[in-house]
Amino acid sequence: MACMWRVWQRHCVLAARLRNTDRPHELAGVSFRSFSTKAAPHTTRMEYQDAVCTLNTLQTNASALEQVRQERGHPQLQLQAMVGFLERSGLTVDKLDHLNIIHVTGTKGKGSTCAFTEHILRSYGFRTGFYSSPHLVQVRERIRINGQPIGKELFAKYFWQVYGRLYETKEVNGGTMPAYFRFLTILAFHVFLQEKVDLAIIEVGIGGAYDCTNIIRRPWVCGISSLGIDHTQILGDSLEKIAWQKGGIFKPGVPAFTVKQPEEAMAVLKDRAKDIGCSLQVCPSLMDYDTDSGPLRLGLAGQHQQPNASLALQLSHTWMQRRCLPGKRAFQTHDWNSAGCQATTFKLSPIMVKGLAETEWPGRNQTLKHGQITYFLDGAHTMRSMLACVQWFKETASHHELTASGPVARVLLFNSTGERDSAAMLKLLVPCQFDFAVFCPNITETIASCSADQQNFNVSVENMLTRCLDNQSSWRLHNSSPPGLTGPQILIGDTLRMVNEKKAETQVFPCILSSLQWIAQGRDPVLVDSGKPQLPMKTSVMAKAALLREINEIHVLITGSLHLVGGALKHLDPAMSK
Repeated sequence: MACMWRVWQRHCVLAARLRNTDRPHELAGVSFRSFSTKAAPHTTRMEYQDAVCTLNTLQTNASALEQVRQERGHPQLQLQAMVGFLERSGLTVDKLDHLNIIHVTGTKGKGSTCAFTEHILRSYGFRTGFYSSPHLVQVRERIRINGQPIGKELFAKYFWQVYGRLYETKEVNGGTMPAYFRFLTILAFHVFLQEKVDLAIIEVGIGGAYDCTNIIRRPWVCGISSLGIDHTQILGDSLEKIAWQKGGIFKPGVPAFTVKQPEEAMAVLKDRAKDIGCSLQVCPSLMDYDTDSGPLRLGLAGQHQQPNASLALQLSHTWMQRRCLPGKRAFQTHDWNSAGCQATTFKLSPIMVKGLAETEWPGRNQTLKHGQITYFLDGAHTMRSMLACVQWFKETASHHELTASGPVARVLLFNSTGERDSAAMLKLLVPCQFDFAVFCPNITETIASCSADQQNFNVSVENMLTRCLDNQSSWRLHNSSPPGLTGPQILIGDTLRMVNEKKAETQVFPCILSSLQWIAQGRDPVLVDSGKPQLPMKTSVMAKAALLREINEIHVLITGSLHLVGGALKHLDPAMSK
């Protein structure tokens, strides 16, 4: 443990330097005195990692933190501040009208809905922009053109253009710079305008009414995915309060769609739609759409993706009708007071069917097989999304176990962040019958090789490790008497899985890489071939993995946090780091 703390002391020193500096531009070796608002400077120092390191200083920028404190009791100030930053960057709210925006919010499934929508419209030949959060491996994943993260050179080019304009107006604006997410939102708008996309799909960050993306005034269509309890300190502690926030993206005269919601949430959304003056329709079941190709196949796994796919169909269909056929009635005229009516189905074109089937969205119900080890990755971080994750994992893992060559061990790799109820989520995972439970912070590896894209200076290492130890204690409490076990082994199909009659073994590691290396026991060819050194571990820690070395296959569920999943993918899918 002492060795672990020595390693991360170095991380804390670097974090402190970035937090305390009043001259973040010096960290990138760049002077901003000569910045022009017309063009970005070109120097050899302005590379991608320099841009990301400078971006990271906005995570804990002192003036940004002061903004948050001032705005906490007056949320409307958030949008006013965002408009000010937008104008300082050289943009205006009027210019955003040219982006032909589809605006999407929700608690669960908004990212998947955006991914389906983007792929459908790209399949029609439109040049798409897609802004989402958070990123998994590299920050440029948040800003996509035609489904692909913008290149490193393009990110750096546009980053310095926007950062330079904001920095040179800093002093006359009270020394303020936009916080991390605000900056990236402005950057996304700038990129999409410069790259002349045909449309931009914008995913809300948190909430809706006061989210910084809500400076959008004239989207073509809005969508709300499934609602649940999350971010309660910001959005409120009830579904009604959260629904009010989400419905804040509605705009007068702009059609809006939502999936079937809990009754109390739906009532609030209907009232919001009536007050704002927009139509609100509930998407039909995915099975109600007519096709010439038989049952629909989705590129994203899990039954819970069906409502997201239906919402994406309504959003993309409405956008094309409104945007591409302005002289015709794009959709049936609705009484604005009939909020909450059922949306009509339509016959899906082969392009729509193909778009749904080919959609990819890493880190959500994703399966990776590396030799004898199969990884199941899902960034579930709310109670509802964890329930969906458990259902997906149990079904998918059981299917894989039917064709396994011998005994299979199940391993959980878990972490959660923020205000979320880790203990409650872990309790939902108990029926998955894991043989091992591993906990680690959202730190990819030791600071010597940690990517700037993966750094988070808002939470101390000590707090992250304490959270992991608390999660370990919660798991031991919930898993002390696994239900339904009558012996040390359990038969699933033709596969004999090894399951302890006592509580599953647990282990805490200081980073994601050490966790993966311990779980894999040298049998994952991707981890072995990566060239990364095997991190030293105590003999007692290695002894606990005796079962893992003896059985034929290992199934690993990685969940609880999208940041954890992203850190794992950095090691398991090296192509995402290129």
